[in-house]
Amino acid sequence: MIRISAFKWVPPFAQGVVRDLRVRWALEEAGLPYEAQLIDPEVQASSDYRELQPFGQVPVFEEEGLALFESGAIVFHIASRNEVLLPRDEADRARAITWMFAALNSIEIHVQQLAEIDLFAPDKEWAKLHRPDVEKAVRRRLKELAMRLGDREYLEGRFTAGDLMMTTVLRILRHTDLLDSEPTLKAYKERCEARPAFQRALAAQMKPFETRGA
Repeated sequence: MIRISAFKWVPPFAQGVVRDLRVRWALEEAGLPYEAQLIDPEVQASSDYRELQPFGQVPVFEEEGLALFESGAIVFHIASRNEVLLPRDEADRARAITWMFAALNSIEIHVQQLAEIDLFAPDKEWAKLHRPDVEKAVRRRLKELAMRLGDREYLEGRFTAGDLMMTTVLRILRHTDLLDSEPTLKAYKERCEARPAFQRALAAQMKPFETRGA
């Protein structure tokens, strides 16, 4: 049985965007059963967990003696086993993988910087001074992505792991209205989120948070 690590609880602003969501979604799309190991800060800091994840983050993926960390690498590993997420055709597959890297390296690097300013340091003077430049960079990247998407339903004709990764990155902007300025991109994100596999993955991540809050 595949096992992934996830947090028992995170603050509301992080609920629904913790990176184990990416792995849960990929597993749901691929039809692979899994179980979640819910961890707390004590486990996160333990030497046993750090042996699996040197940075103490989630998720960790474990299956039959194989342990992986980094959500992008895990999603790629899962996608490589299933044509649902990575096409069989070599060229189509390569393009889908390219979009996985683009989501992490060209988009998330700016989006995450904005989120960290807004959610962790909104009142800091350095953040107030730096935020306009960061938002400008995010807007530029969103516009470029929207132009490339055009009127396509997905980035490469059909849903792939590239769309999965890109959608989870765009969701980080949910505390802002930046996607409203790119309606085709907003519709793309919502279209991906409407997939049943995503809905199951999101519900699974949210369940322990909701149980704790009840």
